[in-house]
Amino acid sequence: MIEKIKLVSVVGPTASGKTKLAVELAKVFGGEIVSADSMQIYQGMRIATAKPTEDEKQGIPHHLMDFLPPEENYSVARFVEDAKKAITDIASRGKLPIVAGGTGLYVDSLLGNITFSEQQRDEAICKALYERCEREGVESLLETLKEIDAETYEKLKTERNPKRIIRAIEYYETSGKPISSQVAASHREETPFEPIKLGLNFLDREKLYERINLRVDCMLNEGLEEEAREVLSKTLSFTSVKAIGYKELMPYFEHSATLEECVEKLKRETRRYAKRQLTWFKRDKEIHWLYPDAEPDFETLLGKAVQLIQGSLYG
Repeated sequence: MIEKIKLVSVVGPTASGKTKLAVELAKVFGGEIVSADSMQIYQGMRIATAKPTEDEKQGIPHHLMDFLPPEENYSVARFVEDAKKAITDIASRGKLPIVAGGTGLYVDSLLGNITFSEQQRDEAICKALYERCEREGVESLLETLKEIDAETYEKLKTERNPKRIIRAIEYYETSGKPISSQVAASHREETPFEPIKLGLNFLDREKLYERINLRVDCMLNEGLEEEAREVLSKTLSFTSVKAIGYKELMPYFEHSATLEECVEKLKRETRRYAKRQLTWFKRDKEIHWLYPDAEPDFETLLGKAVQLIQGSLYG
């Protein structure tokens, strides 16, 4: 029987403090971090994706971050393959792998060892569906999904995640089959990992939203406007174009809205994204939840996380 690789995962919504917690845990346990963020993989997209600075990394190696030009596509299948290699390498050197990020599909596919058949993407269809979502709202797309794939509709109607709804419709239009058939075909082998799952959340949701609003303000002070102009001048792939923080500023660049109006929309879209992230992660009953707003300081929160990990690693 092959011994499974023990690792830690740190998940949660944007602006909840995942990076800081993961770095401190890596310092305590001698770990290295594998990023599970679908946008932090891209080069030149530092500020909007809240990519940690070298100071914030504190010398801890970070894998699968800042390695791909935004013109290139990336998939969950590639992530699982790349992350497995990184985790195996980290563990082989006697280090503790720490998977940290807020892209739920990446985390679940990796830890659950789910494999996917690669389906050719149609960028024109994807772009048209995103534009339709902007014009008509997510409800219109849900109605379409209900007609072509009732099973997937039932799963997504409450979550209302535009990205997943658009992917399901696109899959049907390119393959002629509902994406639920692809999900059923994807096979789950026994995972080679033994994960200790930690999640960050807030008892008071408004506290999280305050952190999100403050983060956006800080991004602007750091040069988000200039970064957005640079990123939007490129030919973005259908994955990188979905990053929050750039397209929301486009009306300002086109002189059809004020900067203040665009910033408010950016904050609103980021809050909605955080809500979708929490909806996703709350389905996993194996996650040990930690609440920053319930603790007197970060050191107390870190102490609880360390205890949970020690109990699993050495208990």
